[in-house]
Amino acid sequence: GSKISEPMLVRRYGVSRGTLREALNRLQERKLVTRSANQSARVAERTPEALKNFFTVRESLEALAVREAVMNSSDAELAALHDTVLRFEEEVHSLPASDPHMDVIADRDFHFMIAQMSRNPYLIALLCDELYPLLRFFRTHTNYSKSRREQSVQEHKQILSAMENRDAELAEILMRRHIAAASRSRQQALRTAPSALSRPMVTARRD
Repeated sequence: GSKISEPMLVRRYGVSRGTLREALNRLQERKLVTRSANQSARVAERTPEALKNFFTVRESLEALAVREAVMNSSDAELAALHDTVLRFEEEVHSLPASDPHMDVIADRDFHFMIAQMSRNPYLIALLCDELYPLLRFFRTHTNYSKSRREQSVQEHKQILSAMENRDAELAEILMRRHIAAASRSRQQALRTAPSALSRPMVTARRD
């Protein structure tokens, strides 16, 4: 929700006004920046309503992606996905109890790989270029329990098993349940997260 000062950003990053506006336009296209009539650009807000709408779309698109992936993926791709699930499990088990909400790369890789395995360029663009960058925005400054992370590992394993058995219908059902559970978890995390306004601004330094 913070207002974006173009003059300040031009000075901070040493770029032209045109370059900055192009960057802001791209962020606006990705729903990370908002503009209204006769008002300056603002950072998008992580509201419960926005999060709910986001996960409604994500659930439908990822359910379609996993169905397409079951039908179009190769055995080699499924083997690679299997390795990713194992890596996800290892990363979750190694999370410190004091910081269980650390970013887990293999979690993102799992969903990204399934989108790519769908072989549908429109679906890949919607998920990988549009939704997943926005998902990282919603994850910022939110805390998740380690138990939810461990449950997510089991859900990934179940989805993978359905895919390996080439059961597209079951894989779709399991993916919908997985995304719905993630939505509930993130909404709870958003409600309990400290206000972003209480956090210090991170200032980029140019060397």
